[in-house]
Amino acid sequence: MTIVVPFPEVTAAEEIPKVIRLSHNLYALSFSLMKLIPARYILRRAVADGRIGADTVIVETTSGTFGLALAMQAAQLRRRLVLVSDPAIDDRLHRRLTDLGAVVERVRGEAAVGGYQQARLDRLAEVQAERPDHFCPQQYSNTDNPRSYALVAEILAEALGQVDCVVGPVGSGGSMCGTVAFLRSLTPDCVAVGVDTHHSVLFGHPDGHRGLRGLGNSLMPQNLDHRTFDSVHWCSDSLAYQATRLLHRRHSLFKGPTSGAAYQVARWWAAANPDAVTVAMLPDDGSRYQDTVYDDGWLRDGGHLRPPLPDEPRPVSDAGDASGQWTSFAWERRTLDDVRAVAR
Repeated sequence: MTIVVPFPEVTAAEEIPKVIRLSHNLYALSFSLMKLIPARYILRRAVADGRIGADTVIVETTSGTFGLALAMQAAQLRRRLVLVSDPAIDDRLHRRLTDLGAVVERVRGEAAVGGYQQARLDRLAEVQAERPDHFCPQQYSNTDNPRSYALVAEILAEALGQVDCVVGPVGSGGSMCGTVAFLRSLTPDCVAVGVDTHHSVLFGHPDGHRGLRGLGNSLMPQNLDHRTFDSVHWCSDSLAYQATRLLHRRHSLFKGPTSGAAYQVARWWAAANPDAVTVAMLPDDGSRYQDTVYDDGWLRDGGHLRPPLPDEPRPVSDAGDASGQWTSFAWERRTLDDVRAVAR
């Protein structure tokens, strides 16, 4: 008989990912909402040590799932939440955030440098000045973000034993850097494969418009330790969307395009390394994308059905040459400055 222990609150249950076997050596680490892990950890620690009091307002900048995770946890803690976002936040998510009691502000224009992310940071600073009793989780710089992923490493170690490779999208740097750091305390040779998108500054590219949300960044987060990564892959919007649909058709996993990009890279890496236990980090579900990625007309109108999915990435010797549908670069656990120095 299985003994079921009740969770103390919904966020404690929802933060736990499922380990799912996709092939003989490829596993999915499937989250309903991965950002609940750092959100719950950061907020609960802040309450415990008095940084969040009874009247403290939680404030943060976000355009995606970290905001939803904060809203869910703030509702459980009965604390007020103000989120500074931008036009990229979709109406479905906006309605859910406000229904959870969050106040959502959308900045109207981009900053000259740093785009919407810098504009949001500028407005966040104003919100903080307006509310002396506030707490900001600061997911990009708070070391509790990567530290919270010890939970994920523990789940993987208990479920699979040795993990030879982790493939996952990179945004704030918390999930990949935190998970891999803890896994390497058990298996130092564990390979980390980061998945980014074009026009993201994370691995040395100039900032630009990104259609693919949930990974990449316009500003360099302090929690991103480049020395974590053995290789980096850059995926186009179209590749991520097609891979997301393939993941759904082949494995019935209803996920977002960030997960699709990670799946595409992970299934290639697992096939190329058949003796290695490979894990794909799948951070989100597909509910926000029913009218876009899961709509054939939307994909067709956007030109995302051609060309078809490539069988493998195009390796490049210069990280700055990561263009096209899918390119890869041997990062070799170096700093960004070291990689740039070799390129020069």
